[in-house]
Amino acid sequence: MRIGLLGGSFNPIHNAHLRIAEAARMACRLDRVIFIPAADPPHKALAGDLPFAMRCRMVALAISDYAPFELSTIEGERSGKSYSIDTIRAFRAQYTQDELFFIIGGDSFIEIGLWHSYEAIFRECSLIVVERPGYETVDQHAALPPAIKGEFSCDDESRWLTHDSGHYVYFVQGTPQDISSTEIRRLLAAGNSINHLVPPAVAAYISQQRIYYE
Repeated sequence: MRIGLLGGSFNPIHNAHLRIAEAARMACRLDRVIFIPAADPPHKALAGDLPFAMRCRMVALAISDYAPFELSTIEGERSGKSYSIDTIRAFRAQYTQDELFFIIGGDSFIEIGLWHSYEAIFRECSLIVVERPGYETVDQHAALPPAIKGEFSCDDESRWLTHDSGHYVYFVQGTPQDISSTEIRRLLAAGNSINHLVPPAVAAYISQQRIYYE
């Protein structure tokens, strides 16, 4: 089985997250995409300090109509920072016979060299980099952190990078719509509609719970 792992704060989850997951699923023929909300994101403070359970609930609502998509609460089941490498290794231990693909946005990929034990991620699984507006990758090899460039070869025709471990980095086109959770929170705080940016069930939940309105 080919399994995609998509992490994030999902604060809140929005339509671009779903499109990124679907773009990755279609491009790499994934059987499942697992959404993994971060309990304690290591790279930035969680705006509004929204409880993990509420962010998980929004993810569950957003993906309820997508059979290949599922939710994992694994990062809320352990203490400490939600480092991606720890999560990937946990899934690797669970799915020993399956292919794992870590899904990441193009904006995050250019900063991956700042992540905790980032170099180990490429040895544990393949990556799918879904490009976002303003973060398109022209030179795939040049986008790698300098310290690990020598561990990769590049196929210019396929736009794949091959790691010494045998894993790949795939670059796929994502959604042309530039949506961010930050902008959604700003719109809500200003009293504006977000119905065009999030699934209807998520919009209803945010309204019912009065999340982000202040």
